[in-house]
Amino acid sequence: MKSKLKVFSLVTVFLGLIIFLTGCGQQSTKIVRIGVVGTQDESIWKEVATSVKQKDNITLKITTFTDYNQPNRALASHDIDLNAFQSYNFQDNWNKEHQTAIVALGRTYFQPLGIYSKKISKLSALKVNDSIAIPNDAPNETRSLNLLQSAGLIKLNTSGLATAKNIVKNRLKLKIVTVDAAQTPRALTSVAAAVINGNYASAANIPLSQALYREHLKNGGQYINLISVLKKNKANTTYKKIVKAYQTTATKKAIKKLYKGSTLPAW
Repeated sequence: MKSKLKVFSLVTVFLGLIIFLTGCGQQSTKIVRIGVVGTQDESIWKEVATSVKQKDNITLKITTFTDYNQPNRALASHDIDLNAFQSYNFQDNWNKEHQTAIVALGRTYFQPLGIYSKKISKLSALKVNDSIAIPNDAPNETRSLNLLQSAGLIKLNTSGLATAKNIVKNRLKLKIVTVDAAQTPRALTSVAAAVINGNYASAANIPLSQALYREHLKNGGQYINLISVLKKNKANTTYKKIVKAYQTTATKKAIKKLYKGSTLPAW
């Protein structure tokens, strides 16, 4: 009888050990979903995914969106856990407009906004009634108008969110045409100039050196891009490991290679 009890106890212990080890295995493998915009960022994050899998056993699943309106909606609805596409400025405005609580978890890079053209080689060549295309989402529209103001082309009556209605001085009577940010490179064929975000300029093989006028890091801090998360998850240690895996020398090299000098690491 004692022998049977002994065997039964050993079997119970053995099964318990298997269940425990299985549970540990399940807990040690974490899946995190991140949303990005554009194929360049997708390539960068694939390298980060490989790194964080090897070092921390975190499986990073990447969703690539086509415009700036999708990633924050996906984050707010819990379809993804993190996103990496927006600036401080964009994030602040999104939170105000949509009553969300999205916060920065870490910095990624700075992409100078630039004024580009296929028809003129300098801003002084702009003519009366020429058209300039700018992004149509509120944060980038404001950012673009501020850039045009900084370039001396217009004057605004506000330091907050702005539209063409806020232009109080426009010496050349420039026509401001708003289009989806992703379409600004294409707009170059039909307008005198366009204000283009760094990622879309790079994707269209338009180097930053061709910008007639652009932002600079020293005065563009609010436009540094971020890895963002819902505020309630800001202390998540797994997410912080992903930020650490991103902010490396390898990522700096990937940024330089993929963005061809149009994007500057900002951590």
